[in-house]
Order: sequence, then structure tokens, then C-alpha cells
Amino acid sequence: MSRLPLGEMPGGIHPAEHKSQSNGTPIQQAPLPKRLILPLNQHIGAQAQPCVAVGERVLKGQLIATANGTISVPLHAPTSGIVSFIGPQPYPHVSGLLSEAIVIDSDGLEQWVELSPCADYRSLAPAELLAIIRSAGINGLGGAGFPTAVKLSARSAQKIHTLIINGTECEPYITADDRLMRERATQLIGGIEILVQLIAPEAVLIGIEDNKPEAIAAVQAAIGPRPFTLKVLPTQYPSGGEKQLIQLLTGAEVPSGGLPADIGMLCLNVGTVVAIHAAVLEGRPLISRITTLTGAALSRPMNIEALIGTPVGELLAFAGLQEAQLDRLLLGGPLMGFSLPSLEVPLIKTSNCLLASTATELPPAPPALPCIRCGDCAEVCPASLLPQQLHFFALGQQHEQLKTHNLFDCIECGACAYVCPSNIPLVQYYRAAKADIRELENKQLKAEQSRQRFEQRQERLRGEQEQKDAERQARTEKVARAKAALAASQTSAESGALPAAPQGLSDEQKKLKIAASMAQVTLKKAEKQLALYTDKGGDTRELQAQVAQLRSAALSAQSALDAALATAPAAASTPDAELALKKAKIQVAMLRAQVRKFEQLEEPNAEHAKQLQGLREQLAAAEQVLEGLPSQPPASLAPPVLNAAMQALKQAKIALAMRRAELKKAEQTGAEELTALRAALAAAEQALHAAEDACGKPAPNLQRLDKQPIDETTRALKTAVALARADLRKLERDPDTPEAALSDARQRLLTAEQHLQQQHS
Repeated sequence: MSRLPLGEMPGGIHPAEHKSQSNGTPIQQAPLPKRLILPLNQHIGAQAQPCVAVGERVLKGQLIATANGTISVPLHAPTSGIVSFIGPQPYPHVSGLLSEAIVIDSDGLEQWVELSPCADYRSLAPAELLAIIRSAGINGLGGAGFPTAVKLSARSAQKIHTLIINGTECEPYITADDRLMRERATQLIGGIEILVQLIAPEAVLIGIEDNKPEAIAAVQAAIGPRPFTLKVLPTQYPSGGEKQLIQLLTGAEVPSGGLPADIGMLCLNVGTVVAIHAAVLEGRPLISRITTLTGAALSRPMNIEALIGTPVGELLAFAGLQEAQLDRLLLGGPLMGFSLPSLEVPLIKTSNCLLASTATELPPAPPALPCIRCGDCAEVCPASLLPQQLHFFALGQQHEQLKTHNLFDCIECGACAYVCPSNIPLVQYYRAAKADIRELENKQLKAEQSRQRFEQRQERLRGEQEQKDAERQARTEKVARAKAALAASQTSAESGALPAAPQGLSDEQKKLKIAASMAQVTLKKAEKQLALYTDKGGDTRELQAQVAQLRSAALSAQSALDAALATAPAAASTPDAELALKKAKIQVAMLRAQVRKFEQLEEPNAEHAKQLQGLREQLAAAEQVLEGLPSQPPASLAPPVLNAAMQALKQAKIALAMRRAELKKAEQTGAEELTALRAALAAAEQALHAAEDACGKPAPNLQRLDKQPIDETTRALKTAVALARADLRKLERDPDTPEAALSDARQRLLTAEQHLQQQHS
């Protein structure tokens, strides 16, 4: 044990300790509560994520919420029972707001989950030890609750040469760490040895204030021959601050805005070290903690080991709370603690003290007076700040000046407010200013992110617009070159350099072209009709013969047209010659595709073979026509204009379609003027034939079909067949359809077709 040499801590105060109220009796075990409230936010960082559901039974030590991110810790069930609620519950915070929590109704059995202790921890790699600490849900038990695993793994590139164990417990009234070191010094030293195995420091320093002689003796005895150094510190508040303790023990100063790891040091509270020992050697997660119950409103002040989530009202009742004398209930000590909104809030992992004070013990602060610039606050500031200047800048919301004067180095110990003769609540001003600065910085960060997203979007739109402009310019230049070439060609033709090209088709070629087009249209209609009747299972022999005749006629008409176009001299080629070349290529491609389609049939019948033979003949003829056409016809001129006869033919077709529609509508509505409408339809057909004769178009080979209205029974049967066929195709497209469902669908379609066939017969 060493008392010298020690470094010096600037400032500090020595208020009345009041520790004798609670440190005279051993640690008590709190009774098992009927209901535990476990807030998901027990630490600094992101709150845990629930992994249990309402109504689920959990065991003691079971994981009930997982860590949500790097700066987070998991949460475990403190006892066995039923999860009765997950949602907003009272929370120990100065705001009094509710917080998300898991509520467990205890079953009184205290049934543990299976634990995994590791007695031979020295055989584990550092990463495995760190994983055990992380999974046990351990965070700092003496301060703000920073996740311990994150603290141990931070700054991995920086060698930690000094491990500091904080046993000072400098704030008045609090004695939880004092009793812990007295009664569990062996576990404390065991936890230090685990940390030595994990981070391999060169030195281990344990700091305890000299007002805890029993704890000093117990820890010194537990150290034995180990190379750990115990240093006794003079009682001075706030020597328990992390940076202040490092300065006292080593003389080194943590830089402004920095961390102890920046200078190769790591500081942990004694309660945190004991929790690490329990997690590694016993396999127990952090589900309970030692808390000081003190204050003049309690008849039996004590230190108690209570389950996390126990309502503080039950703990105070166990310590003999006299509610009539209770004036304020503080979580923490009188200098850094805050008033709790109610007795229903639960105990959490960072709850080291519940101070139930009377109005005489902690009287309300008198009204604040103006600052007299006495400088007492600056003398006691352990961070060597200028509290009066910070107060002035906070009043004026001068955020830049606050940051320049190192506001965030303030540990909010309350020493400045304790000595202020004007009773100014300085710490409250600093806390509010820090919150304002953080909020402003968050807004600035969001604004910067928004600005970057906007600039990236503008850059993307600019690039897209430039690409569009480039493409538009390329198209403009292409059109300009084409126009220039056409103008040069016309100039040469007018000067006699080239003979003038004839325009348009001859009358004979026009007639052949119209005949070929009509033959193709008639053929396609007949093929569709044949396919429809084939699907219905009817007699199609007559239709097949008609389709064969129409296919032969279309082939003959197309061959005649191709021959007429091929006989024209190359020099006389016009835009129609270019169009003929394009159509010939399309015709060949379509015929080839149809031939391939029939050739790929797995089980072709006689009709398929006949159609395939016809298509091959058409393909051979079309290829011959294509070979006879010029490969590159010259530039085309204006397309020919339809003559009057063709215009009359078009109008006759429109009139015929209108008469047919009027007759069909009248038949559906049961109108009486059917005779007149049929006569009008016959007249329209005659007018169409006359127009076809006038323009030289051959009369089509029409096939009249009986299109009498069908009865309702037949219509319903056809609808049933169509629906059954659609259902079957839908099931066949789905690869996961069961074979039984496919079989049922096929049987349903077959039955519907049989009923329809019986209706036809």
C-alpha cells in the first residue's frame, strides 16, 4: 500500500460526508418483488432491442433484449416469470417521462437458465473474454453507464499501460462501493486478474479515499503478493471523477476533449470489476447491483443488493421509509443526483444510491442572486475552468465562446454551485447549454448532409441533361447531313448529271400489291377461325381445305407482285422499291419463324405436317423474290397519293362496318326494323363490291358463316369451358402447383368440354 507520492488535483471541496448512516451494517438482500420493470435503456448509447414476447415465460438470467448497435448492452431477466407487458413505463430520469420497458411478473421460483462459467479463463483469447463480458450486459456501475466491453476494446491501436480501479466513492451519503470492498474484496481482486489477462497492463493502481479504513484493509489483504498497487487518497470531492483520479494517482492529465485511453490508461469502478468476475467465473449476467438506501426519512438506512427492475418504493419500504417526513427522493448523491418523479420508477444498472431526505436535511436552495464575481467557483473547479464566465456565456447563448472555454470538460460535479455565495444553480445552466449546443450541432449535421445530397442530385441531373443535349446535338447533325445529301442529289438531277427517277408504281403493280395484301388478310382471318374451331374440338376438315386454298392464293398473289416489282429497272427504283425490299425481308423472317415453330413440335400430327409443307413452299418462293430485289435502293421520294377510287373504297368499307354494327345492336335489343337494316347492309356490301371493281381490286373469296345468336345454355357452357381452361393454364405456369391440383383442373376442363360437345350434338 502506498500513500505517497500522489499527484495534485486542482480545486475540490470537502462537504459533510453523512456516510455513517448506511455503512455500519452488512449488505442486505432485498426481498423478491412481484413485478419487475426493466427499461431497455440502462446505459449510455442505443437502447436494447426486445427478443421476447408478451406471455412468454423466461428464466432467471435469460436474455430478453439484445444490444442494438456498438454502443449498447443486452438485458437479462433478473428472475423467472412471465413477460406481462412491453411498452412505456416509469423511468428514473429528471424529465419524468416514460420509457420503453419489459415488465416481468415473478413466479417466485427463481429458476435459473443454464449458466456457462469459465474457470480456466487464462486459456481464452482476449476476444473470447471480451465476448463474455459483452454478452453479460455489463456497463459502468459507478458513473454514466458506458458499455464496459466497448470501453475495453476502444482504441485497440493504443497500448493500455496502466489499469486504474476506482474505489474512491467521494460523494456524500453513498457507501455502496465501501461495503462492496469490505465484503467482496476477493471477487474484486479476481476481477482485476481477469482484466490483466485481457489487456495486459504494465501497472495496476487501486485508489481508495482515506475515510474507508476497513475497505482499505480488506483490499490490501486480498491483494497479497500480487503486483497491484493500492494508493490511499485524501478525502476530497470530486476525486472519484475519472480524469481527476488519474491526475491524483499518476500526475498525468487527460487532454481536453480526450479520453484516458489517449494517454494509455483505463479506469473502471470497483462494482464493474466485481460484475466482470461474476460473468466470467460464475457465468452470471448483470441482473442485480448494490445500492445505498440512506437519508433522514429512512428508519433503517443500509446497503442492499437488489434485482434490476425492482420498484424503488419497495426498496425504501424495506428500509423503513417514513413517507410523512419524506421531502425529496434523490437518485445519486446530493451533489450530482437528481430528484425522482415518483416511487414507481425501477432500479437500473446505474442506480448507486437512493437518498430519501427530509426538508431539514436538504433544505431547498434560496433564491439565486446576481453573480458578484468572487471567484470561489473557479478555485474549486476540478477541471480548472472559469465557471463564472461559462455562466455569463450560457445566459447569452454564446455557443462558440462556451466551446472555446471548454464547456464540455465540465464533469457537472456541482462543486461550483456548492460554494457559490449567490446560490446560482451553475450546473443547471451548463447542462442546458450543452443540450442546446448538441441540438444545434445535430441540426447543422443534418443540414450539411441535406446540402451534400442536394449537390449530388444537382450534379446527377446536370450530367443527365448534358447527355441528353449531346444526343440531341448528334441527332440534329445527322438530320443536317441527310438534308445536305438530298439537296446535292436533287441539284445533280436538275443539272442533268443523273436521269430523273420515275415516281410511284405502275397501275399494274398497284393492283398486284392490293391483291397480295387482301389475300394475306383473308388468309390470316381463316387461320384464326380454324384455330378457334380446333380448340373447341369441332369438325374442321372443310375449314382446313379453305385455309389451304387461301394460302395457295396468297402465295400466288405475292409471287405475282414480287415478279412485277423485280422486273422494274434498278435505276427506276422508288420509295416503293425500298418498301418492297423491306417487306420481302420481313416476309422471309416471319415464314422462317413459323417453320421453326412447327419443326419444334414434339408430337406433330398430319395437319401440322401439311401446314409445315405449305410454309416451306412459301418460304422458298419468298426467298427467291428477295434475291431478285436490289439490295440497296436509292433514296426515296414522296409517297404516292391515294386516288379517288381508293378513297371511295375506304369509305365503302367504313359504311359497311357501320351497317353491320347497327344490325348487330338491333338484333341484341329485339328492335322491329331488322328488315330495313338487313337491306341497308346488303346495299353497303354491293357498294363495297362496286368500289373494289372501280379501283381494280379483285373480289375476295368470301365464306359465309352462320352467325345466328346462341342460346343461353350454350353460352353458359362455353363460359365454363373458358374458365376451366384459364384455371388450368394458371396452375401449369406455377412450378409449385401440386400434381393433384393439376389433375383436378384437367378433369374439370374435360368435363366442361364434354358437356359443351353434348349440347352441340
